Amino acid sequence: MRSSPTFKCNPYFVRRSIYSDAARAAAAAGGPWSVPSLCAAYNWPSGLAGGGVIAIVELGGGWVQSDMDQFFQSIGQPSPSITDVSVDGTQNSPNQSVGAQDDPDYEVALDIQVAAAAYYAATGQPATIRMYWSQDIASAVQKATQDGCDVCSISWGADEANWGTTDAQQMESTAQAATAAGMVVFAAAGDNDSSDGGNAPANVDVPSSCPHVVGCGGTYKTATVETVWNDNPDMTDGEGTGGGYSTIFPVQSWQIGAPPAPAGTQYGTGRMVPDVCADADPQTGYEIVVHGSQTSVGGTSAVAPLYAGLFASFGTKLGFVTPSLWQNQGDFNDITQGSNGFYSAGPGPDPCSGIGSPIANKIAQLFVNATAGSTVAA
Repeated sequence: MRSSPTFKCNPYFVRRSIYSDAARAAAAAGGPWSVPSLCAAYNWPSGLAGGGVIAIVELGGGWVQSDMDQFFQSIGQPSPSITDVSVDGTQNSPNQSVGAQDDPDYEVALDIQVAAAAYYAATGQPATIRMYWSQDIASAVQKATQDGCDVCSISWGADEANWGTTDAQQMESTAQAATAAGMVVFAAAGDNDSSDGGNAPANVDVPSSCPHVVGCGGTYKTATVETVWNDNPDMTDGEGTGGGYSTIFPVQSWQIGAPPAPAGTQYGTGRMVPDVCADADPQTGYEIVVHGSQTSVGGTSAVAPLYAGLFASFGTKLGFVTPSLWQNQGDFNDITQGSNGFYSAGPGPDPCSGIGSPIANKIAQLFVNATAGSTVAA
């Protein structure tokens, strides 16, 4: 992309010292989650043949093997196979921002650990992950496509106004070519409520608004409750899931039952974002290991790799899966409560949670032929 949008990858940290009593109780009830426990809560399949190679796009930060070994040992899994690929000279560069609130190493660790743990939960096999380092998301996706990867996870993005129409459409063309080659592309919907950190109360995030990308929103999930993630419910620019309507990409016919944008809105009226969702609130977040220490983080940055690990377990070259997901909304938990500031959830699809969070063994039935030792039945 020539205009170099300002990308965000800001997984939200669990800061127990500032939790209210209510927040502590909520977190204790359902999180932070270990990835295997969250997978179990989402009815993960098991015993699948797998085989999908996972591409992860990163624009900064880095990872070290000792963190990976510590994390996977802590959850009783083998470490995945991880290969670094420099697309434009950008390299795996860990420990450059230790102590900074926006340390990108947390994003990198989250992406790898969630994707690989989710894959192992479904297959009993270590994942194969390729890390694509680049200052341009589209170039990284294009390289992953050329390398034959089967699933791609993107946790970086920016609002459509920041991208501009030309660069957003280039991103969509790249995603369309990727899905045509068989690669499924997932992207986080953003972590700044409906504004997506932009100047208006309602914006959507690219790449997640691209029609050939599966947009991934976020929820607050305990063992008994799942609602829209929004830690600042009276604001449109806070800590919560992105979602809304595109100003660049038109309404997509395969988004069955998606409500239209509000009548007379001055904001987007096109493609609804997100498509799907899963746990993202840091109060019910994900346990990971970074810089040798266990910590908990949240954000829609965790949702894209969670789905990437799941879909890689289904096999190879699944391609453009989004229409199939929308045609099978019963394979998802409908999220009916909460808002992301400008938009509210309700029965059926909505611009906060899409068609819902995964009932993963049902989703597996759409893409996997059950074999001996596989458990994909509802």
